[in-house]
Amino acid sequence: MTDRNERLRQAAHDRHDATLARASASLRSLACAPEPITFSRLARVAGVSRSWLYRQPELRRQIDQLRQSSSPPSRSRASVLQRASADSNREKLTIYREELTRLQAENRDLREQLARRFGAERAAAILNLP
Repeated sequence: MTDRNERLRQAAHDRHDATLARASASLRSLACAPEPITFSRLARVAGVSRSWLYRQPELRRQIDQLRQSSSPPSRSRASVLQRASADSNREKLTIYREELTRLQAENRDLREQLARRFGAERAAAILNLP
């Protein structure tokens, strides 16, 4: 029984070491990325839970160190382009709404002209009955 417990203990230790190595490798890859490092992001990339990360003092220290060493978040080119794109989309939407309103008014005017024309032709047909 003791031998079995020792094997289980060793297997758990090996699994922990493998998970720690995977999380450390993921942290190194995130350090090279332009996005900020967060526990949630690291947990997702490494395939571990956030609570597990919080319980690893060495990883927490490395995350804090990387957060402090990175420059404050600035607007990346992507965020500026996304904002410009959102502003552009709002402008397009305004233009399309104005065009829709104009076309609806034009359509209404054309229907009224058509109705008057049909009315006049019908009246003429009724008056010219043999």
